[in-house]
Amino acid sequence: MRWYGPSDPVKLLDIKQAGAKGIVTALHHIPNGEIWTISEINKRKKIIEESGLIWSVVESLPIHEDIKTRTGEFQIIINNYKQSIINLSKCGIHIVCYNFMPVLDWTRTSLNFEVEDGSTALAFNLSELMAFDLFILKRPNASQEYSQTQIDKATETFKKMSQDDIRRLVITIIAGLPGSEEGYPIPKEGFDLTRFQSFLDKYAQIGKSEMRTHLVQFLEEIIPTAEEQNVLMCIHPDDPPFSILGLPRVVGTEKDFEYIFNKVSSINNGITFCTGSLGVRADNDLLKIFDRFSGRVHFLHLRSTKSDDEGNFYEANHLEGDVDMFEIIKKIVLEQQRRFQDDRTDFAIPMRPDHGHQMLDDINKDCNPGYSGIGRLRGLAELRGLEMGIYKSLIKK
Repeated sequence: MRWYGPSDPVKLLDIKQAGAKGIVTALHHIPNGEIWTISEINKRKKIIEESGLIWSVVESLPIHEDIKTRTGEFQIIINNYKQSIINLSKCGIHIVCYNFMPVLDWTRTSLNFEVEDGSTALAFNLSELMAFDLFILKRPNASQEYSQTQIDKATETFKKMSQDDIRRLVITIIAGLPGSEEGYPIPKEGFDLTRFQSFLDKYAQIGKSEMRTHLVQFLEEIIPTAEEQNVLMCIHPDDPPFSILGLPRVVGTEKDFEYIFNKVSSINNGITFCTGSLGVRADNDLLKIFDRFSGRVHFLHLRSTKSDDEGNFYEANHLEGDVDMFEIIKKIVLEQQRRFQDDRTDFAIPMRPDHGHQMLDDINKDCNPGYSGIGRLRGLAELRGLEMGIYKSLIKK
């Protein structure tokens, strides 16, 4: 399970009782671009191991915005990144998840969307995002990126919003800034989006082609270090996997992965296979993508989403929604068996239940969005049970 460190409301003992064996975490207190020192890594590792768990995956070793835009001191920051990879390896941690999303990390418009059973989930509503873009942020030329039908829907949505609704939406979207280390601080009293717009402006001349090139240039520098240190780098798909607020997003489809791996072919250049992020695009065939790049899947995020025809989605229960979790886990089990037979040391692919509903006693508790204890416990239990059933049925054959 993912753990946000000592300040996480979900404690290591909670995670252990949920049935997890490993921890996915990061040194969130270290500003983006600075080196993760051996002493800081070992300090976190010791806390985890004293709880009877292991630190199995880093999520994330964040990419500074200067690297994505190739501006400022990006070369120094890349060198720092390589040193962090070296230090992680020296501490016995060999899987690093990261993403290349500009400005915003994951993006949602609601952190407490109520589903049928009364629990709450993360959700994305395109009309609300467009209302933010057109009428709250008022991004220059934003209207050129939407159809008239979409603009009309966004207008109606905005007309119905109270000041509290507007403030809540702004804070929710800004929550997607990667820890706000480089970004816009979440406002306590009122909000000024001028600075937020200034971050978007840095990408005014960077389209999908340029963003792809910057990603490949980054990989060409760091993957040789990862190879030397026996570290598996696994890029997380964009979430959601399409452009928002005019920002280029380049990791969301089979062709995107094909491009990245054709340019940097090392097996250390791999994927965090996130069924939720990839699954919200109707044109993504998850089973085909897994089959094609299965050897490069170094980390698994298993979750399901429920989408409609208008670009909206919410986080469904792990065995429900649009993702065929049975077929996905069946392929994972077969891939692990293949790796074992091929004497690959990475035959056991680490998995975590990604996101979970806020439910039962957690409904009135503060928690990191999507990372309540009980919702993820339910998800982990469902996924482990499904995996065991599939595994035993295959063994009998």
